[in-house]
Amino acid sequence: MWSALPTCGRLEFVFTLLIVTLALACVAKSEAQTLVPGSATTAPTAPTIDPTTGGTISTDPVAGTPSEVLPVQPPPNVGLPGTLPTAIGTVRTTALPRVFAPSRPRRAYTRYPWKLNIVTTVFWIGERPTVNNPTPNHMSSWDRNWATNFGGYDDPDPSKRTENYHPKGFVPGQNPFYIALPYNDVQSGTYRTKVEARQIIPWFHREFEQHGHTVLKGRWVAMRRAGKVCYGQWEDVGPFETDDWRYVFGDSRPRTTGNGGAGLDVSPAIRDYLNFNSGHGIVDWRFVDVQEVPDGPWKHFGANNDFVQLREAARDAEQQAHYEEMKLLKAKRADQDN
Repeated sequence: MWSALPTCGRLEFVFTLLIVTLALACVAKSEAQTLVPGSATTAPTAPTIDPTTGGTISTDPVAGTPSEVLPVQPPPNVGLPGTLPTAIGTVRTTALPRVFAPSRPRRAYTRYPWKLNIVTTVFWIGERPTVNNPTPNHMSSWDRNWATNFGGYDDPDPSKRTENYHPKGFVPGQNPFYIALPYNDVQSGTYRTKVEARQIIPWFHREFEQHGHTVLKGRWVAMRRAGKVCYGQWEDVGPFETDDWRYVFGDSRPRTTGNGGAGLDVSPAIRDYLNFNSGHGIVDWRFVDVQEVPDGPWKHFGANNDFVQLREAARDAEQQAHYEEMKLLKAKRADQDN
């Protein structure tokens, strides 16, 4: 058979056989070098994955519990063959498919750290001055008509509150989930923005409009206690201090010694949601961006509430679209009649 082949056929057969032999040798070599001699045979521990978001869950080294969900950051050139350095050698990798099928859209991820074990006290709109709270709360640091805009007295008596976390007798005109922190970015009596505000407030450059207009009012905060997380808006300044920016925006502990060193005031709605047994508790808190705020009773009420504003804007847009549609239909009918 071999002698029957022409010279060109013999060369083609030899060339083909050579290619097949080289290919088989390359495959064998690749399999043999998948793991370098002397390297570990056990895989590194996989990170904990949040099944609903596809993110890795980091553990707070201080609290010892999962603190926040972080986005998965794939290593460079994922899906491409190459080498992966390890402490004991180099592992050759093969091409991996790019697969990601989340069960629901990813959540936004916070950039702000938790402030842990903060003594937290309760205050309320309409509260009269006492020894531990020398400032009356019918107005706030940023709203001279706070009680009026809220719609009345935010009675802290649990028997006079609804299951929707607001006082009985009226629908609150502002969010009943409100807090106070001990820093004001507006200088008292001058209506000027404080000099340091530009450097210490993370969102200052994005929110600043003009001197004397706060960029803090309405900011969302997450609060955590005994496994529950609540959300509220920053609406007043306190307790006791108005200039403790090293605590509010830095790493310091609260400067005040009043009320056991309290660093956070919360409304009766937040007290009830987090199940305070008395007028104070120990709470972790952090700032959150508005897109991080999940559904909950803190989204239901208030002209100052971002989510109420969004619903009203959507309703207005729908009504406007309906009006324009009816106007167009009316014009078409008039044309047909003519």
